[in-house]
Amino acid sequence: MYIVTAQQMRDLDQHTIQQLGIPALCLMESAGKAIAEEVIQWSNSAKLEQADIPFGSSLSHVGQIRSDKNLTVHDQKQHWLILVGKGNNGGDGLVAARYLQDAGIKVTLLYAQDPAEMIGDAAIQRDATRQSGIDVAIWNKDWEKESNWHSYTGIVDALLGTGSKGEPRAPYDAMITAANRSGKPIIAADIPSGLHADTGEVAKTCIQASVTVSLAFLKRGLVQYPGAGVAGDVVVRQIGIPRFTAQTLGVDTHLVTKEVLEHVLEVDPERARAVDGHKGTYGHVLIVGGSMNMSGAGLLASRAALRIGSGLVTWALPQALLPHIAGHVPELMLAPAVEGVDGKWERSSTDAILPLAEKCDVLAVGPGLGRFEQDGEWLQTLWEKTDQPLVLDADGLNMIAEADGLSSWQSRSADTVLTPHPGEMARLAGISTPEVQRDRIGIARDFAIKHGITLVLKGARTVIASADGRVYVNTTGHPGMATGGSGDALTGIIAGLLAQGLSGIQAATFGVHLHGHAGEVAANQRTGNPASLLAGDLIESL
Repeated sequence: MYIVTAQQMRDLDQHTIQQLGIPALCLMESAGKAIAEEVIQWSNSAKLEQADIPFGSSLSHVGQIRSDKNLTVHDQKQHWLILVGKGNNGGDGLVAARYLQDAGIKVTLLYAQDPAEMIGDAAIQRDATRQSGIDVAIWNKDWEKESNWHSYTGIVDALLGTGSKGEPRAPYDAMITAANRSGKPIIAADIPSGLHADTGEVAKTCIQASVTVSLAFLKRGLVQYPGAGVAGDVVVRQIGIPRFTAQTLGVDTHLVTKEVLEHVLEVDPERARAVDGHKGTYGHVLIVGGSMNMSGAGLLASRAALRIGSGLVTWALPQALLPHIAGHVPELMLAPAVEGVDGKWERSSTDAILPLAEKCDVLAVGPGLGRFEQDGEWLQTLWEKTDQPLVLDADGLNMIAEADGLSSWQSRSADTVLTPHPGEMARLAGISTPEVQRDRIGIARDFAIKHGITLVLKGARTVIASADGRVYVNTTGHPGMATGGSGDALTGIIAGLLAQGLSGIQAATFGVHLHGHAGEVAANQRTGNPASLLAGDLIESL
């Protein structure tokens, strides 16, 4: 499923109109019909009985994302209020009003401004709707006081579209506030008014939708928080813009689905094993990490690499940890790489790690590693002297950020995957964490291209970006995964998939998807309280 920016959507619109010869009015007609059909589906659903609450008021709301399907129009005696802006988004709402009226649903149009101010295709739809006898009102400061919001079944938000940025101005801000305060379900046309279509930033006054009908393609702002938290359920509806146009115009961002895994990334989601396979078939992972006070991180990464299907896993660790670790995972091979009784790493340990790496297919560095003297030089040696794919996490990321290694060290020919959380990403990019979170897709994509690596920007709706500009956004996962060790497990999963022959972007995207799904399974098994989920539970659910 393609994900587009506002500019890409405008380009796709124009390409369809000018190159393919499909009139803009036809696209608007299809858009309005799609919105009306979603209103009808909502009206026919059990959700309606539970709708008189501030639906979507919590930014932690996790909505579903689904694709187009045929709907049957039923004769429902409902009364819906449609909020109409003066642009094309308002035009979509006007078309929806006609279809709802035809379905037997009572409709009232509430214009944000004098409808005479509408121009272009929206004005044509205004004139067409005027002949239908639909009730019309124009917002003013007294309208909210005089109107009985409880008389409406629900609200359609057709105020502001993807071209809107910043805080909504009067009268849109007041209309948005009133709509949210009404407690009625809100169906947003294309994008909730007040939501930044590209970054997912939410204005102070932003529609809190129950359903968002994303027209033609999924918009970036709908798949990233906090935007995803106000979009409710997101349904992508086709309006006559052929899907192939996205590829023609170079759209390179996708939502991770089974179809995308199979047909875009060419990954087997079933992870079928060869009948004549053996442990050598599925690769050998070397995990480098763990210290006396963070030994569990290295163990979790190693267990995850085994559980994801690696043929062999070796954990290089401080010798002092051996008595505490030996026997915990019988399938795991242990290789002491640094002497001493304090369980800390030393610069000289590269002498032991490099020979180990030569015998392995993938190197994963960072989980539980800690910091130590000359650790930047230590990591630079591993970075430049190994030619296996590398996964770098945790303190390994902090080392490379502090040393500015991505700019000053030799580039690696093998796949290199970095897996930062937002704070680590901020240090790598030299910006603040809020800046990272304001544009996760853009920051991840630009960074991966600049440095020629695969980047996994962790968090809700993890972003995976490749060096060639492709971006994938993952939706699997559960809030219960917000626990220590989840990131270490992801490191092991990605390393294990690399060992089994996947490329950096394949292993990272598929690994994030599996990691999130395992978290969902594990949380669902914690019937008492999903918050009790541990990283070890996640690994056992792979």
